Amino acid sequence: MSVFRLLTVIILFLGCKPSNARLPVQQNSGSFIDTSIQINKSRNEREYKLIKQLVDKDNTFIASDYGFWYKYNFKNDKELYTPKFGDQVIYTYSIKNLFGEWIYSMNETNLKTYFVDQEELFSGLREGIKLMRKGEKITFIFPSQMAYGYYGDDNKIDANTPLICEVIVRDIIKN
Repeated sequence: MSVFRLLTVIILFLGCKPSNARLPVQQNSGSFIDTSIQINKSRNEREYKLIKQLVDKDNTFIASDYGFWYKYNFKNDKELYTPKFGDQVIYTYSIKNLFGEWIYSMNETNLKTYFVDQEELFSGLREGIKLMRKGEKITFIFPSQMAYGYYGDDNKIDANTPLICEVIVRDIIKN
């Protein structure tokens, strides 16, 4: 039996050699990523040129700190409160493309309710609503990355579509 044990120990010792790293079956050179970066840069440049043309035609647009533009169609100077985390905002909105063609009218979108920073909403509108007061109407211009981005809305808004949104805040219910 001692021979059996000795043989088992020798087999285990020889069988436990360090594993060597395996080389990948495919090696990527990074050219896909570089191409994707170039495509995104050129798309962004085209979008910003179109947006700049719109903003230059109407000098009432204000550049936000978040990367979109907005103008007041109706400003409520009597109300000072803007929505904060957890507040309930009741609003209506419409959406056009940069050429002014309707995608969704206010009749199609109906009255919406949004709990600030607690529900999903595309990033531009999420930040834009925080600028608004009860009763105000604002027109926003969102580049595609601030709107529905690479995916669109799976309905009428295609991928990489910059948007013009008109939003009316009907009410703000404080948390």
